[in-house]
Amino acid sequence: QVQLVESGGGLVQAGGSLRLSCAASGRSFSNYIMGWFRQAPGKGREFVAAIRWSDGSTFDGSSLKGRFTISRDYAKNTVYLQMNSLKPEDTAVYYCNANRGPPYYPVDWGQGTQVTVSS
Repeated sequence: QVQLVESGGGLVQAGGSLRLSCAASGRSFSNYIMGWFRQAPGKGREFVAAIRWSDGSTFDGSSLKGRFTISRDYAKNTVYLQMNSLKPEDTAVYYCNANRGPPYYPVDWGQGTQVTVSS
């Protein structure tokens, strides 16, 4: 079983930055893709970005490209989401997830971390 613990959320003014962390434990992640999703109040869960653990290849949500960057620290088993130029519409609960494959399917989700961007 994979354990995922997110941190780094909080309140920030528009234009500011935050870095979210997702600490992963429980197994080897060599055949995993780790992802970030978000869910705003009253909306469905939206894909933000993902990274293949083995080689660091990244996949970005098209609407967020250029402002959000996903990365991973292999030694710390941690995935990061650097968020810059934040907007009020980025306000959401951000979730980390683990996907095993190929073909990839989700095997676990973190508890989520709240990001609130004030105007």
